[in-house]
Amino acid sequence: MNIDVLIRAMADPTRQRILRLAGAMELAVGELAQVLGQSQPRVSRHVAILCDAGLLEKRREGSWVFLSQPPAEGADAGARTRQAAAELLLVAEGEDTAFARQCTEDRRHLADIRANREKAAAAYFAAHASEWDRLRALFAPAETVEAALVAALSAQPLGKVLDIGTGTGRIAELLEPYADHVTGLDKSPEMLRLARARLQDFPAERVALVQGDLGALPFEPGSFDTVVFHQVLHYAQEPGFALAEAARVCRAGGTIAIADLATHSREELRREHAHARLGFADAQMAEMLAAHGFTPGAPHACEGGELVVKVWTGQRQPTADNTYTHSHSAAPGADRSRKVS
Repeated sequence: MNIDVLIRAMADPTRQRILRLAGAMELAVGELAQVLGQSQPRVSRHVAILCDAGLLEKRREGSWVFLSQPPAEGADAGARTRQAAAELLLVAEGEDTAFARQCTEDRRHLADIRANREKAAAAYFAAHASEWDRLRALFAPAETVEAALVAALSAQPLGKVLDIGTGTGRIAELLEPYADHVTGLDKSPEMLRLARARLQDFPAERVALVQGDLGALPFEPGSFDTVVFHQVLHYAQEPGFALAEAARVCRAGGTIAIADLATHSREELRREHAHARLGFADAQMAEMLAAHGFTPGAPHACEGGELVVKVWTGQRQPTADNTYTHSHSAAPGADRSRKVS
């Protein structure tokens, strides 16, 4: 990291405020402009300078761009520099009365951002309530499935968790207390906004939300200790693509957990709700897990609705390079990971 670039980036008062805000929660550029009381183009220029200096990173979700601070942990020079910059601003807020007053006012505006997110989420749920209530009535109670999922994962520490098809973020919320870090992934920007409203009070360094396709995960091999699919796999046209990607990003010895429908014959779910698969049989799931490098565990059935939900687990087995390769560049249409949680 170039020290001259770093010092110039941190010298501007607005950029100092941005860094303090980004340390509190992930923000869209428009939300940041709202807090700062500045135009979005002007804020975008400040953001570009901070990104070039390695102090901020941005991630696109549809037409929105979200900002966060890169991890300050690690042994590399960039992480140490980011940690030093964060500590410097913390000290400045403690000693500079004017800067402290401004930071306090900025954080007060974050409450408005949180309230707006929750209002938007409530409106979305209200608009779809009748449809979702009909779907929920078919399945085993959510509390039963969630308890079974947690029980299936409680045998060992969760470590770094990937929640594929996070939807509204419910499973990420449920697993966060037991994990070192949770990453929620979904293809739908609308769902990610709902998840962000649900998860916004968790520490930014413990929960991350990422837009991506379950058939082409944007992560390095072996990035996660635990991979979870909750009511997602039945949307996949080719479940094998999703499981192959899960195997690639799961470390050797890591765990996969899949909560999904057992086989059924409700064709209307395919016609009306885009279910690509009418559930999975135990033997079918065990075969798919084994084919993609997991040793299957014993399934658990969750009853109480018209349709049975099963929780299947597996342990990742090592390969020569701890990765599992599959012959596709992407899974066309594989990710229909918008779901109700």
